[in-house]
Amino acid sequence: MKIINTTTISDNVKEMCIEANYYLSEDMNSALKNATNSEKSELGKKILNQLQENLDIADKEMIPICQDTGMAVFFVEVGQDVHIEGGSLTDAINDGVRRGYTDGYLRKSVVGDPIERVNTKDNTPAVIHYDIVPGDELKITIAPKGFGSENMSRVFMLKPADGIEGVKDAILTAVKDAGPNACPPMVVGVGIGGTFEKSALMAKKALTREFSDRPTIPWVKDLEDEMLEKINKLGIGPGGLGGTTTALAVNINTYATHIAGLPVAINICCHVNRHTTRVM
Repeated sequence: MKIINTTTISDNVKEMCIEANYYLSEDMNSALKNATNSEKSELGKKILNQLQENLDIADKEMIPICQDTGMAVFFVEVGQDVHIEGGSLTDAINDGVRRGYTDGYLRKSVVGDPIERVNTKDNTPAVIHYDIVPGDELKITIAPKGFGSENMSRVFMLKPADGIEGVKDAILTAVKDAGPNACPPMVVGVGIGGTFEKSALMAKKALTREFSDRPTIPWVKDLEDEMLEKINKLGIGPGGLGGTTTALAVNINTYATHIAGLPVAINICCHVNRHTTRVM
């Protein structure tokens, strides 16, 4: 059995908070560069070049790539043969967030109560999703989520008779309604199946999937390709000012569901789509 101390976890989480907010992931960086080369609109290409310039400045100056450094969302896979010692795993993650957002000079955007709205001043608590998996590793993925794009999230409780055409309509409706508010070019995470909450969780997790990691289910792969093409024909474009690059990717996760339902969730992320993963 592997033993991991909470101090190690907290230290890694601190570094991950800073890394995810200062540097764009490799897949997102490549996608933005490809989009800049392929964008047909002169204004759209100009905006994409400005986004690239912003990323270069953030890298050189070691400052956040976006002023909204998000609410810290975690996907944590805990191996069955891992033993955490030194305290609570949740406390360790929140301690890492607290230190990362404070020491990294990241904006503190979390309020402790949704109605009273008093800022916690250290961006805690984080939103943490746990999954128990086989093995002796601890895999932590952080996806800081800004709320310009988060507020554009949608869940559609479709009828089974709506079928795949209903799913397509739901995705396009969510993107159209989001328009410029999600800071396009966007990444569109989609969850199909499960229950109300399962579909939303799948949509959020889909945003962390590497673009090169394509679905193994043929219809899902085809749907991703079709939706990306249709979304990019909407004309929303970079910054919402028109163009041929409204989305960089559409990532879809699926799960079994009830005979009477067809839940579809759409979680949109802005052009930085921050995420990073570490395995301990």
